[in-house]
Amino acid sequence: MKGKVIAVCLSQRKGTPKHDVGEGFLRADWGLEGDAHAGHWHRQVSLLAMESIEKMQAKGLKVRPGSFAENITTQGLELHTLPVGARLRLGQALVEVTQIGKECHERCAIYYQAGDCVMPREGIFVRVLEGGTVRAGDAIEVVE
Repeated sequence: MKGKVIAVCLSQRKGTPKHDVGEGFLRADWGLEGDAHAGHWHRQVSLLAMESIEKMQAKGLKVRPGSFAENITTQGLELHTLPVGARLRLGQALVEVTQIGKECHERCAIYYQAGDCVMPREGIFVRVLEGGTVRAGDAIEVVE
């Protein structure tokens, strides 16, 4: 299975939308350098498919890559169907899926605008096994 990177997004503070910076460096056992969510834990990098964002756009929301606080916006892969433990070649980096979706303890601004949010159901989280650069346009390949 193959897909591609649409955007690489980061924010310097938690709880804010991320901004597309075009490329970044995924550091092993850390995450996207410069991003507030990076660290030594199981949710080092978040991914959400453009197809999921388009579902929210179809509801009339003015959302874009990074609006759901995802680090990597993808296209061509049904991310939420990948099993925990699946490995992806993401640009030059190798990552492993550690969590599918998340529990939202507080409703975000997107939820209040649309009555729904796709990140808790369709977003995934990975940890970085091998570091490397990732940029918009890079291929994503499921390797295991």
